[in-house]
Amino acid sequence: MMRDKAWLETLYPGYFAQVMATGIVSVAAHDFGLFLVSRLLWLLAAVFYPCLVVLYVLRAVRYRKAFGKDLTAAPTMFAFFTFVAGGDVLGTRSFLGGYPQAAQVLWIVSALAWLALVYTTMSILFFRNERPLAESVNGSWLILIVATQSLVILGTLIFSGTGRDGPFFGLTVLWAIGVVFYLVFISFIIAGLGFSPVQPRHLTPPYWINMGATAISTVAGVALLNAGATVAVVRVVGPFIAGMTVLLWSWGTWWIPALVTMGIWRHFVRRHPLTYDPALWGMVFPLGMYTVACFSLGSYFHLRWLVTFAGGFVWVALAAWLFTFGGLALSLGAGRGKPAALADADPGRPG
Repeated sequence: MMRDKAWLETLYPGYFAQVMATGIVSVAAHDFGLFLVSRLLWLLAAVFYPCLVVLYVLRAVRYRKAFGKDLTAAPTMFAFFTFVAGGDVLGTRSFLGGYPQAAQVLWIVSALAWLALVYTTMSILFFRNERPLAESVNGSWLILIVATQSLVILGTLIFSGTGRDGPFFGLTVLWAIGVVFYLVFISFIIAGLGFSPVQPRHLTPPYWINMGATAISTVAGVALLNAGATVAVVRVVGPFIAGMTVLLWSWGTWWIPALVTMGIWRHFVRRHPLTYDPALWGMVFPLGMYTVACFSLGSYFHLRWLVTFAGGFVWVALAAWLFTFGGLALSLGAGRGKPAALADADPGRPG
């Protein structure tokens, strides 16, 4: 890995998606009693997280210009929200594993990072971005929604049982903000896909977050609804949350065949090479998240068929994780393993 001196300088800005994907597949495996698999994935996520923190700190110190360019460019800056979501997903699995203190620390760190990133990225978008929409927007923008809803999910676990309205009012507001951001950003993405030329290099794996953002919003909505029995503010807005949750799950489900079609067109019609790309973790995460969404929604509404479906879909998520991790291992073994250059994963849509 060290043979390529440029690998740290070109480190993909959204690599915490590896933590997100590993953590959520661990949660999905836990939901269906695959405890050994779940613990192994949890351990890996717990290793990936601090290692990536060190790498990004080193990149920020040693390659400030490259780091700053990614952080201030519209096509790449939203990828940094994977740090927020990665910490929250790891925190959620840690809470389920009996480590609430670790979950609280991760939630606080992620919340502070979210506050810093959300106003930084939006300020850059409003005041500095000069790229047209088609050259700016891509699937990675929706990681902002994933990060926002991940704070809601872990927050409901941390504050559950307190019976306090204040924290849950804040979490409900945060969930609503995430939903509004999704509605705005998905409109931009559909406009970019439908009204400008599309090349195979444009349809990168993060477009799967079109579905993943609705899946995590579904899980966050159900988490709030489950708190409604003891929290007054959630009981009042519960019907709205329930309706939007079903709508978001339905829209996310619609996206799956469309995304599969995009993949077929990209790799089999236009013959874009299928090789390891760090952006692939942005596809694994939505598959794991959709599994958890189906399980959560089916459990809340007592839809046994949906829970059964989720029990089958968890194997799809596990297979996707194994495929991607295997690709990473082969890439490292072949000496290409810079945990990967931005050029390899081009998340933007240059005209």
